[in-house]
Amino acid sequence: MSTPTLSEQDEKKPADAVPGHRQDSPAGQQVPGPLAVFARNPKLLVLLLAVLVVIVSAAVSGSGIWPQSWTVDIKSPLNDLDDWLVDNRKSHWIFLYFLLHISNFAQSSYDSLLELFDAMGYVGVTVVGVLIAWAAGGADLSRRALRTGGTALAVFAVCGVLDMWESTMETLSLMVVAVILSTVVGFVLGLASGVSDRFEKLLRPVFDTMQVMPAFAYLLPLLLMFDVGVPSALIATVIYASPPMARLTSLGLRSADPAALEASASLGASSWQRLWTARLPLARKQMMLGLNQTIMMCLSMVVLASLIGSDGLGAEVYKALGSLDIGTALTAGTAVVLIAVLLDRTTSAAGERLDATVTAGATRLMTRVRLAVWTLILVLIGVFAAIGSALGEQEWPEAWTVDLTRPLQSIVDGLTDTIGSGVPVLGGTVTWAHGFTEYVLNPLRSGLETTPWWALGLLVAVVGWIVGTWRAALTGVICLGLIGVMGLWDKSMDTFSQVIGGLVVTVLIGVVLGILTARVGRVERMLRPVLDTMQTMPQFVYLIPVIALVGLSRSAGIIAAVIYACPAVIRITAQGLRYVDPSAMEASRSLGATSRQQLLGVQLPLARKSLLVGVNQGVVLVLSMVVIAGLIGGGALGYDVVQGLSKGNLSQGLPAGIAIVCLGIMLDRLTQPTGGRPRD
Repeated sequence: MSTPTLSEQDEKKPADAVPGHRQDSPAGQQVPGPLAVFARNPKLLVLLLAVLVVIVSAAVSGSGIWPQSWTVDIKSPLNDLDDWLVDNRKSHWIFLYFLLHISNFAQSSYDSLLELFDAMGYVGVTVVGVLIAWAAGGADLSRRALRTGGTALAVFAVCGVLDMWESTMETLSLMVVAVILSTVVGFVLGLASGVSDRFEKLLRPVFDTMQVMPAFAYLLPLLLMFDVGVPSALIATVIYASPPMARLTSLGLRSADPAALEASASLGASSWQRLWTARLPLARKQMMLGLNQTIMMCLSMVVLASLIGSDGLGAEVYKALGSLDIGTALTAGTAVVLIAVLLDRTTSAAGERLDATVTAGATRLMTRVRLAVWTLILVLIGVFAAIGSALGEQEWPEAWTVDLTRPLQSIVDGLTDTIGSGVPVLGGTVTWAHGFTEYVLNPLRSGLETTPWWALGLLVAVVGWIVGTWRAALTGVICLGLIGVMGLWDKSMDTFSQVIGGLVVTVLIGVVLGILTARVGRVERMLRPVLDTMQTMPQFVYLIPVIALVGLSRSAGIIAAVIYACPAVIRITAQGLRYVDPSAMEASRSLGATSRQQLLGVQLPLARKSLLVGVNQGVVLVLSMVVIAGLIGGGALGYDVVQGLSKGNLSQGLPAGIAIVCLGIMLDRLTQPTGGRPRD
């Protein structure tokens, strides 16, 4: 058999193997040009035209000021409402017969628990805390139980040594009450949503709105209703932390194994019996995850609530940040992180034990041992409450404390001088932060402020229509309109520029590290403990090292937002890439695709939905952190909210909070495409 000549081989090539040809077209037909591409996909053309309108209008007009005649004076009625609340807080029936009872219950619950901790003394609290952690891990000699108990012992000891015992007990008191109430409220709402489609449809938009709203938005209205102090902080924490428990409880109930439910029904069980004997036990894993998330959000909110008068570690951090005492802030922040780690490890160990019990089955002896341990814990609480003061001091002994604030401040000052601006050629962190502000944030802000409001509204409408539906477009335009009507257009554009800058950096870092995490096992092992630690740290704590390295500036808020939001984007990206259809990956390998071609041509396109979810979560987290950055020089809407909270000024803080919520809802809709229609 003769070998074909080169010309014969070229004649036998499929059309798509020849550059410039298509397989489904006659030989010689060229790849469609840009106009043909736009003709086949008119949405791209509409988007391009909208972008051109924005650029040209910004260059021509040079000003994007919202028309003054279209604004509404909302400060006067808010001031009147503020005065009415202050005058009637102790006399009106809605306070006397409703809100006052809620306030008294919250205050008395907190006071009672704090008195119990004081009566038990540091010895009793430490012993009982270690036993609870050990029991949550299994109450045995397993590695999990011993590790959890040892973590609790180390946390209590370090908090005492750092001279943060009193503040730690105040934070724990508020935490325990908040977690119990948030869990109960979340469980009841999740139960209703899980068994009733009507409740699920009713509660879904409520949970969506609560998830988008930054934590600060809860504080100011409650401050006016309940005044400064524990009740406002506690109620705000319950509102903020209940949705995760409710959502995951509902998810667990709705995703229960149909075979198990069918078996229960075949045995004659009623709907209530199926709920209590089948659906709730099968939903335990999701409910424990919801409890873990609720605890973390409670701790985050308890720290933020220091702005409205709650005591504890949050107040220590807030006061130290206000005076730029980084040493004290680091000490209190360390205690906050340790409590977060303790609570996270304890609930995670309890969830692992429940899974192991379901898988292997618990022996009757082990069940009796665990019941005896929990009974012993209750007895010890009563004993220590009665004689705890006789066993030792209420607080950690002063002789056992170490003052690390001055050494830490000296280390921070040295790092700031060395890394901040003393790096040869490169400059340092302060120099880089100044450059980011000068060459990224300022141009972004100028561009948004010079874009006419109608052009920006057009762009938002087009993007919402392309990625979602006309409802998303309408929602985005309405949110922008509300911002303008309230007279907060310029400040909102300032905050918007910070969100965009933080989001771009977050997505770039998160997607790159997410790809490496999904494809390189060593990177995944290295990043896992870092991401775990970052996700358990409350928002306030991120501000401390950032201030130490770059000082008070808008860039400091962006850096803190990136640190806060990156873990979620990294994890979601990695998970989306890992769970790409294995058959598609195998098919690409069989066709000889390289690793790079598999990533760009298979994994990333098929993981598009997960990537968009990661971007959506990045938007929400960056926005919430940029607002908190108002404390450290971020300015704009965040500063107004903080000032409104600190001074109890409703007319300053509430409109800014509403504008932040509008930005959050708009960005959430623009980054959350619907999946109910075919994509182009």
